[in-house]
Amino acid sequence: MVYFVRTAGEEDVEKIRSVLTETFHASYDPFYGPEQVARMVGSWHSAGAIKARILKKDGEFLVADDGRSIGGIGYAAKYPKMDKTVMLHQLYVRPSAQGEGVGRDIFAELETCFPDAEIMRVEVALQNVRAFSFYERLGFVEVDRMEEWGAPNSGLPAIIMEKRLASH
Repeated sequence: MVYFVRTAGEEDVEKIRSVLTETFHASYDPFYGPEQVARMVGSWHSAGAIKARILKKDGEFLVADDGRSIGGIGYAAKYPKMDKTVMLHQLYVRPSAQGEGVGRDIFAELETCFPDAEIMRVEVALQNVRAFSFYERLGFVEVDRMEEWGAPNSGLPAIIMEKRLASH
């Protein structure tokens, strides 16, 4: 399948929700169980939350689109109080499209969207070894750990990774 990376629009919200729901369950059910993952998806990936990210100034929301469906999504935004740092909030690829370079292509585009940034940061759930390995291949290194991934009181520990961005 050939995907083209483009900026997301409000018309993509439901397709994005579908990708996030499918991908979250495939990625996190083994660690947290389907019930907790369903709660995470419901609160973190509501239509309103996705729309707000798409419309956010200082943010970039991308989708990989094959003309019929969305195979992956990526969202990054400038980090509050750290003007040279961008936070990669989401980079998810539909399970059926994984291993085809979709995540790498979305990331490559996101890297160019913040010309003044020097560092990109991402938080990876501690148990998500596959994602950790993916980010290492992209040039990220572990810089810290945290107890609460995704939301306060989540009880989900995470690894914080960073990558120095090439000067533009």
